[in-house]
Amino acid sequence: MHRRRSVGGRIGLAISCVLVIIFVMAPIYWMLATSFKTTAGVSATPPQWFPNPLSVESYVTAFSQYNFAQYILNSVIVAVASTVLVLAFGTFAGYALGRLPMRGKFVDWKKTYLLAEELLKELDVDIPADAYIYNLSMWQCQMLEIVKAMSYRPKVLLLDEPTSALASHEIQTLFKMIKTLKTRDVIIIYISHKLHELWQIADTCTVLRDGKNIGTVDMENVTRTQILHMMFGEMELKSRPEDLKVSDEVVLSVRNFGRGHKFNNISFDLKKGEILGIAGMLGSGRTELLRAIFGADKADKGEIFFCGEKIHKPNPEKMRNAGIALTPEDRKREGLNLRGNVKDNLCYASLNLISDGFFVNKKRESDFVSRQISDLEIKVSHPEDPMTSLSGGNQQKVVVGNWLNISPKVIFFDEPSRGIDVNAKQQIFQIIWEQSRKGVSCIMVSSELEELLEVCHRILIMKEGQLSGEIVPEQINVEKLYSLCMGGEAS
Repeated sequence: MHRRRSVGGRIGLAISCVLVIIFVMAPIYWMLATSFKTTAGVSATPPQWFPNPLSVESYVTAFSQYNFAQYILNSVIVAVASTVLVLAFGTFAGYALGRLPMRGKFVDWKKTYLLAEELLKELDVDIPADAYIYNLSMWQCQMLEIVKAMSYRPKVLLLDEPTSALASHEIQTLFKMIKTLKTRDVIIIYISHKLHELWQIADTCTVLRDGKNIGTVDMENVTRTQILHMMFGEMELKSRPEDLKVSDEVVLSVRNFGRGHKFNNISFDLKKGEILGIAGMLGSGRTELLRAIFGADKADKGEIFFCGEKIHKPNPEKMRNAGIALTPEDRKREGLNLRGNVKDNLCYASLNLISDGFFVNKKRESDFVSRQISDLEIKVSHPEDPMTSLSGGNQQKVVVGNWLNISPKVIFFDEPSRGIDVNAKQQIFQIIWEQSRKGVSCIMVSSELEELLEVCHRILIMKEGQLSGEIVPEQINVEKLYSLCMGGEAS
């Protein structure tokens, strides 16, 4: 009986997820889709954060203007970057909710797994069909979300930030898939913050700003500068300032660090004021390394020295108290409490500093919050506004501000620019450079290798859990860096 209730609960959760996708996401994307031509091809849209959430009336209007049955018949499929996965069934084979092959009144699981394996093989995705979703990494979930959308054989495919958590070779696999769909007369609407992708995949580009259609251009006749101007007006793209000086003083030393099959024999030094990048493909162990140094995951071997003293059995509280901060890869799941407000999220790491015994000192709390909102230029009407009201870029600033309140000596930035627009990225880079100017040391992990070349003083290359090299940004270009990360030669 307990098992039967559990399955029923999971089915209920799955149905709820599907209803949210159908009745919330679908109308929004359908309204966007109507602004594009209905000829086969790829139209790209660099996203802009809307100032206010769409109202209930918007959804009602959407359904009154467009026949929902026709919407289903036209096979418009949405693949969202936030990876809205149907977790209730646990495995990818149980992913096709409502389309499971039946044998009489029962699910034909053998045929289900065979169909799932065929689909994964067709799209060249190396994930077992019987793998549990909750055991998969973010980028694996991203790939499955896309595979699920493709399983419908859609006539219109809407892709919202599909490459935000994909490695370079996985992005190329997706692009190959998209080009194949174009030959089958599939219309593709592709939303991305990664502007360099547009020239690889898009035929046209439509720019939305503050909820308005700024214009549509052919990719063959437009430059990156022109698109940025359409998105933001006048905006200066800055490179690493020349006044950022690196001291000879070593603040953090890692020696012979290892954790199972995640990474092994890692040794490096971090100097005062230095911005150290770690480059590598997804799955190379970069995030796992930062988490283990911070004490969020336990390392099997190795030593950590901070300001000359060995740290025994590191854990997040001990590292925070020492002056080490970590802004995590997945800000929504690990870096923020989305049910809380901006004020609370700016103070979680510094509760020990703003509290008098068991009670929070409101004056001190207000000072901490006001300083970060002002210094980081967080766009919020009131500190007690909910986190969900902020754009991705401003949410990322809150994650950073939360840790800046402890006045850290070392900050780990894990994918600090993921899912934010070009302007917000520049603001995050400015924050990192300003911390370096103050003598704070930073380690930055990013799947966007061109960002590491732009921001960092020095870059370590990580491959299959090992450090395979070290480069200086001024001596290499992004193509050679990608080659090194994939095991090639720099020359």
